[in-house]
Amino acid sequence: MSIPLIELRQGELRLALRPDLGGAVAGLWLGDTAVLRSTEAADLSGARQAGCYPLVPYSNRLGYRRFRWQGQDHQTAPNFDDNPHSVHGVAWQRPWDVVSQAADQAELRYVHAADAHWPFAFEARQRFVLTAGALEVHLACTNLSAQPQPVGLGWHPYFPKRHRSRLHIELTDRWDSDASGLPTRHVPQPGIDGDVAHLAFDHCFEGWRGPARIRDEKLSLRLTSSMPYLVVYTPDTKPYYCVEPVSHVSNAIHMSDPAAHGLRALAPGATFDAWMKLEIDAV
Repeated sequence: MSIPLIELRQGELRLALRPDLGGAVAGLWLGDTAVLRSTEAADLSGARQAGCYPLVPYSNRLGYRRFRWQGQDHQTAPNFDDNPHSVHGVAWQRPWDVVSQAADQAELRYVHAADAHWPFAFEARQRFVLTAGALEVHLACTNLSAQPQPVGLGWHPYFPKRHRSRLHIELTDRWDSDASGLPTRHVPQPGIDGDVAHLAFDHCFEGWRGPARIRDEKLSLRLTSSMPYLVVYTPDTKPYYCVEPVSHVSNAIHMSDPAAHGLRALAPGATFDAWMKLEIDAV
């Protein structure tokens, strides 16, 4: 079976997709410079090595692989090494179909039947649009179940860590977490402004305003989204960092009021859609 490879081009931008590997972005380049952590599509081995992948039907961690929804208890199967929680939903680990493809845009689709990893049926669609100076990605989830289901959306972009990689993001609050990564308390966070090498975040943030500005010696990026939350991950031992637009607080489904923390109760047949845009300039 041939590997489905998609490559979009517009101006100096080139986007490589792997629909079969979680609908993931294998790579994004401006000329020869990697914008995201980038691998040629044919060489990508899995979504966890990709430049970006979609988070559907929830972002980050679902605590201890179980939840209660509308009076019924559910469990989810392990999907992330020996992590005690289920992580990042299910769509990033499933093959997507190609709905359409042109020189500068493509649409992918994943149809989920209820299984051990997620007990509700849904359809997800991703649409990628490449312009001369930006990548736009649209994500939509439609509930195919006969009852409302909890839904959250997001993306997980990885940015290459370079000399003078720097973040400037206006936001107001941070969720601190326990040792397993579940949020425990809400504290003020007067924005993020600093070199990535000096940051130590693995947190969900609230009060995101304006573009997240991402800069290094080669590129200046502006990340905007319809999503109200950001997960920022700046590991000191990895050659990358992550700035992830998401629709809900991590593990919101276990909070006393999930809807107040961004989780949607999506009615049968209803659709939740979102977008993100990454504007790209050479320095």
